[in-house]
Parts: sequence; structure tokens; C-alpha cells
Amino acid sequence: MEKNKKVNPTLEKYKKQFKEIKPINFLFLLIAGIVNAFGVTLFLYPVQLYDSGISGLSMLLDKVTPPYLTISIFLIVINFPIFIFGMKKQGVAFTIYSIFAIGIYSLFSFLFTQVFFDVSTSSPIAGNDVLLCALFGGAISGIGSGLTIRFGGAIDGIDVLSVVFAKKIGLSIGTFVMIFNFVLYVVCGFIFRDWTLPLYSIVTYFIGSKTVDFIVEDFDRSKCAMIVTTKASIITDLLCENFGSSGTIINAIGGYSKTDKQIVYFIVNRFQLNKLKRLVLSADKNAFISIQDVSDVTKKIDL
Repeated sequence: MEKNKKVNPTLEKYKKQFKEIKPINFLFLLIAGIVNAFGVTLFLYPVQLYDSGISGLSMLLDKVTPPYLTISIFLIVINFPIFIFGMKKQGVAFTIYSIFAIGIYSLFSFLFTQVFFDVSTSSPIAGNDVLLCALFGGAISGIGSGLTIRFGGAIDGIDVLSVVFAKKIGLSIGTFVMIFNFVLYVVCGFIFRDWTLPLYSIVTYFIGSKTVDFIVEDFDRSKCAMIVTTKASIITDLLCENFGSSGTIINAIGGYSKTDKQIVYFIVNRFQLNKLKRLVLSADKNAFISIQDVSDVTKKIDL
């Protein structure tokens, strides 16, 4: 007589998510981590400008702690626990992609600052021109961040914190990130009693966020997916299994075919969009998916 084996639903869910990992993505995440490190350590770090999010916080801690505690160490120590914390909401693939990208970013930050270049007094490329460093540092690091998001992860823990906590405290993701950075730059100004560099850091943040916008589209907005299908039940089951919410089914009639159809209305964040498309098309290859911008979501009803 065979014994019934108990299946752990959480473990099975994580196993399924692990299978979604694409090896090719790690190549692009490698490039993204190097690009981000290049922009931050060769443009921002030498002239004491500050990146946004946890990266900026790591740069600040690098300046106020003993020399052996470098930006590379703080990037790992602060970011890794945040991504592990957000794994339940963002998924295994996202977490692994992000940790890999952060590891590359940290490694090349160390190599650029401690091995390849002398960044103790000025930028090896832009010298002491703070405006050039702010513009190019923001743009290049924004490219790195955008590429990371484009290929399934995030290179800064502030993205995870914003997704997890923003709506709970009544803020959009963009507003949450903006407030964090504002507080960070104000703290920098008080610590060093110099407001010039924090103000230039705001320029860096603005350029970086617009660059991310350009690469991944709509940095601080959720997306509304309108899925026209004949397999709404299967799709909502998949959405519930993978995102923890199922969407809303609206009955409809095809304008040309006059056949019964359903529309699944579903809200996702920017990290989940590609995964949503993949899941829907795996259930119904003929599904029509329309993606629209959502500036805010104040209440989720069966979503």
C-alpha cells in the first residue's frame, strides 16, 4: 500500500516559478549591472553625487563609515534582504534575477573604484565637472536600471519596497520612490553641510528616472490589461496561482463573429507585465491583450 505524499503548495509554486527563469536573461543582466556600476562609480561617486534609492544610501554610508566598509559591501548587505523579503510578492525568478544584477553591480563597483580606476579626487572621464557627471551618471545608471527591469529584475531594493508598501500607505510607486530620495538628499545636505551636491543629485535622479522611462516605459505607473478570450476561467486561475489575484471577468460578444467572449480585467505592476502576457498566451494563443496606463489604483475589487 503506497503512502500518500503530502504536497507543499508553496514549495510547488516556487518550483514552478523557478522553471520560468531564462538563462539568456542573465547575459543582459550582466551587461545591466556593469553599465550601472560604470555610471555610478565613474561619474557620480568621484564628485560625491548620490544615486537614487538604496544605491544612493549605500554611497552615503560609504562616505560616513570606516574605509573598509565600501559601497560594494552596502549594496549587498542592504539590498539582498530586501529582495528576499519581497520574493513572495514578486516571485522567485524576479528575486534571482535581481540578486544576480545586484551582485554584478557590487562586483564591478569594487573593480572600478579599487582596481581599474582612481576615483578618489575626480571622475576619470568628466573630471570635476559636476553637471556633466550628474547628467551622464544619471543617464548611464538609468540605462542599467532600465535593462534590469526589461529582463525581469530590479537593480535597487527601493523598487521592491515601493511595490510592497506604496499602496498600503496610500502612495503611488513613483511618489514612494520620490519621497525616499528626497529624504536621502536632505540627510546628505545636513550631514555634509553642503546643499550644492544634493541639488545636483536631484538632477541625476531626474535624468535617471526619465532614462528608465524610455527603456521600460512608464516608470511609476501600473498597467491595466484587458484580455479578450474564450478561456477566461483558465486564465483567471493562472493569474490567481501566479499573482495571488484573479482579475475581473466581464461578459462580451465579438463584434464580427457575434460569439460569446469574456474580458478579463487585471492590474499589474511593470515587473509583472511580461509574465502576464506569457501566462495568458500559454492558456489561449488567440487571446487579444490590450495594455493601458493606470495612474493610480485606490481600491482593488476582486483584482
